[in-house]
Amino acid sequence: MRVVPSELRGVLLFLPEPRHDRRGLFTRTFDTAVAARHGIDASTFRQDSQSRSRRGVLRGLHGRSGRGESKLVRCARGAVHDVLVDARPDSATFGRHVAFRLDDQDFAHLFVPAGFLHGFQALTDEADVCYRIDAEHDPAEDLAVRYDDPQLAIDWPLPISVLSERDGAAGSWTDLRVALG
Repeated sequence: MRVVPSELRGVLLFLPEPRHDRRGLFTRTFDTAVAARHGIDASTFRQDSQSRSRRGVLRGLHGRSGRGESKLVRCARGAVHDVLVDARPDSATFGRHVAFRLDDQDFAHLFVPAGFLHGFQALTDEADVCYRIDAEHDPAEDLAVRYDDPQLAIDWPLPISVLSERDGAAGSWTDLRVALG
């Protein structure tokens, strides 16, 4: 398994090496020893979640206040355009975003450190995204920024087909910056 650091400090892309044969394939999608060599303690993960989305659905941009949460994200079925925004006020890359294609061909895992906003758009008819999260969900800590905020200028690859009410009513990047101090 290769590990590729992102231009945003702490964001890592874990790239498994699928083995193909006449039966199909086998791959290791996560390895605690590899994670530990890159500063991730897998024993801290508290919850696994999964979402299923249809082509064009956009989920995000979501984050957590307080201590925040770190998570491992992968697309188990289909493909998504996955976006992270650095919302750590003390970071040199505060306000910058980075995008990754996660799919069921490469099986990449994306490590998202605490302090990031996260969102994705389904690129295929159906896309299943799996999350391994290191903090229990507390709705009082939910943060959300509009996916189309002009200051972030995120280029989503498809027209938005469905957006939740919460995401449609999300605040601006400017408002979040003020709230973060």
